Amino acid sequence: MTELNTNHLAELARNINEWAQELGFNGVGISDSGLEDAGDQLNAWLAKGWHGEMSFMSRNTEKRIKPELLIPEVKRIISVRLNYWPEQSTDPGELIKQQDQAYIARYALGRDYHRLMRRRLQQLANRISDEIGPFHYRAFVDSAPVMEKPLASAAGLGWIGKHTNLIDPHSGSWFFLGELYTDLPLPTTRPAKDHCGSCTRCIDACPTGALDTPYQLDARQCIAYLTIEHKSSIPEPLRALIGNRIFGCDDCQLVCPHNRLTQKGDAEFSPRHGLDTATLLDLFAWSPEEFNRCTAGSPIRRLGYERWMRNLSVAIGNSTPTEKKISILQSKFKKISAMVDEHIVWAINRLRSRLAGEQGITDQGPANKTLSSDVVAVKRHPN
Repeated sequence: MTELNTNHLAELARNINEWAQELGFNGVGISDSGLEDAGDQLNAWLAKGWHGEMSFMSRNTEKRIKPELLIPEVKRIISVRLNYWPEQSTDPGELIKQQDQAYIARYALGRDYHRLMRRRLQQLANRISDEIGPFHYRAFVDSAPVMEKPLASAAGLGWIGKHTNLIDPHSGSWFFLGELYTDLPLPTTRPAKDHCGSCTRCIDACPTGALDTPYQLDARQCIAYLTIEHKSSIPEPLRALIGNRIFGCDDCQLVCPHNRLTQKGDAEFSPRHGLDTATLLDLFAWSPEEFNRCTAGSPIRRLGYERWMRNLSVAIGNSTPTEKKISILQSKFKKISAMVDEHIVWAINRLRSRLAGEQGITDQGPANKTLSSDVVAVKRHPN
């Protein structure tokens, strides 16, 4: 590696910013590896058990807090952001209100971001190598114990808001983050200041109260966690609150005033397979093969068919109640797994209860009866 003095390093930092923009990144910043405060907050959060089933969060905590344990040569972290807000046919705030439509987190409508960002980070590293010769580095995009939001905040890419997402003062929070750990002693950028002030819109908008403690997320209550990371049955008291959200939740970001300035994201994240307009019944009809085909190269793929159908069952239970939907739910009973069956039973019971309420039924007739898993699949009308 070329011997670099202070002036050379400052020029290199400016070049890195230009190269990152040329590669399509929407922001870049540089921080040192100090994460003591963030480490204390992480340990306190883990001690509360607010990470739920995400056991990976409690592993390698020392490496998260001390980047030098992950990469011994590290001196600086180059953080980048890539906008993903997609072109879409329906306003997402309105889509959430349409009970029969499927709501998927905006980040998951298009292609998976991991490979795309990792490839661009590698290209950025190549540009640096071309300029100064070989150097130590490693690229990360959700692929190791890395505290990407505190690092990005320290690098000036934004501040961590009360909803625990990073907010850029000029373009909001709809972006992905990636990092280059490097041994280059580059000049650091100035951290961003918190501009949340007295605003509580994200806290007030959270359907389940997962943000009741500002700047902390109780993942066990979070719809994004419940529909993506949570691998077992969704707790019954939370199911009705999920509404039509089948993969993730954007409510806290949709109401954030800083997202009024949102910039359109990379075209790679444009909706695929009509996921921004699909109905719940459209997606519930997918076979395992259709799921695999339509989610190839998508963040949704890692969910798997079983949890996809679990989530859809809950959402259909929250949709406009009809006998047709009950029949469709019954058609999938005992076809996938015991876990899915449990959610199908819940959905049918909820739909029947709501139908009975609409019809003013108060007796204990069939339409008002709570179903058990033994009778869900029984036809209710003679041939």
